[in-house]
Amino acid sequence: MSNIESESVCDGQLAQPAITGKGKTKNLYNKMEWAGAFGDIGTLIPFVVAYITIVKIDPLGLLFMFGICLLGSGFYYRTPLPVQPMKAIGAAAIAGRITPAALFGSGITTGLFWFFAGATGAINPITKLATKPVVRGIMLGLGFSFMVDGVHRMVTAPVLAGIALVVTYLLLTNPHVPAMFVLLLIGIVSAPVMNPAILHELAKIHVGFKLPVFALPAITWNDILVGTLLFTIPQIPLTIGNAVIAITAENNELFPDRQVTERGIALSQGIMNLVSPLFGGIPMCHGAGGMAGHVRFGAKTGGALVILGTLLILTALFFSESVAIIFKIFPNAILGVILFFAGSELAIVVKDIGERKADFYVMLIVAAFAMWNMGGAFLVGIILDNSLRRGWIKI
Repeated sequence: MSNIESESVCDGQLAQPAITGKGKTKNLYNKMEWAGAFGDIGTLIPFVVAYITIVKIDPLGLLFMFGICLLGSGFYYRTPLPVQPMKAIGAAAIAGRITPAALFGSGITTGLFWFFAGATGAINPITKLATKPVVRGIMLGLGFSFMVDGVHRMVTAPVLAGIALVVTYLLLTNPHVPAMFVLLLIGIVSAPVMNPAILHELAKIHVGFKLPVFALPAITWNDILVGTLLFTIPQIPLTIGNAVIAITAENNELFPDRQVTERGIALSQGIMNLVSPLFGGIPMCHGAGGMAGHVRFGAKTGGALVILGTLLILTALFFSESVAIIFKIFPNAILGVILFFAGSELAIVVKDIGERKADFYVMLIVAAFAMWNMGGAFLVGIILDNSLRRGWIKI
């Protein structure tokens, strides 16, 4: 059996990953996959810290189930198809200070919805409405949202962010010294310089083995009702745009040898969210921005997800009582730089939109709405694109 060895990432292009004799792509675990594994921590860490400190979610179950889902995605898809916290649910839960049980209840009904949508094929008629300008607009808007969020985080420490940006640009396509490794090193070294008290906090890190607890008995029917009305339903439009349509298009363009379908992605998200709450995990999805981050920093296979998932599981099992302290070694400005590059990687995909004025116009309008609401952007894009194609309106 012959293997095609993978090449380095150069000029933003993905090299061919290793292929087994049976035609199935192997997951790689080289230094570029290790670097790419951290390409999505810009969204992961802030949400995890907020869930732990504000909602009072047990970090053991949260990180353990997150890690398990990452392993499943990495081994099954064999691409850096990410696992992320559901943004609308996370933001609403953090702002509303709800109980962990209500959050778990929303995870169960979220899982049921997407499992049903995928298993029955009910998602297909919706996704068929998404033409290329609509999809590109969603990706552009999401990319800009990441970049804007990144800039907001970078201005908290502009000098540190400036140094990190320059270093990252210089090393971004370097196959020998992954930019992410240097970026993380800058963050770890600068953390105690900016906040000397962090050294005393790190000294309090406790090592102790614990297993996650079965959380289902703590969830009541009232928790499920509250979670469904306040979190599950508002999340659906965002997930359709970002975590079904956009991620499918992104994966299939970057990895044409490992294509996925909207129906399969919906089913995958259903399974994740049915299992996750049972052991204290949060609602999760396959967000397009996460793949952009993993790929931008070197990932070409599911190996990056397996690496990150393993690290999260080990952290959960042995350091769950110290997670909030450990994550403080990643300054907010460094997370902002990671978000900025992930957003730019996602946004640049729209370069193939073509020269047709109407397509470009639809993409821009959808992008603008996507920075506000993914579901609204999807609806506006469908209406505008069809109106232009049928000649009902002209620009």
